[in-house]
Amino acid sequence: MGKIKSKLIKRTAKALIEKGIEFSSDFEKNKKILGNTMPSKKLRNQIAGYLVRLKKSEAKMLSNC
Repeated sequence: MGKIKSKLIKRTAKALIEKGIEFSSDFEKNKKILGNTMPSKKLRNQIAGYLVRLKKSEAKMLSNC
């Protein structure tokens, strides 16, 4: 549907980044990093997808500077 993510997805993704876990701009790699730590497959996939969006926007900001 849309690109709007819930607060839970955003909050969890930001918390994982703050922990120092290195994520990439590849969905499959992020999904494997999250592995079995997520309570459900749907939640894991949504977080991995949101992390991809964050990393791509971060890379875009760095390239513009």
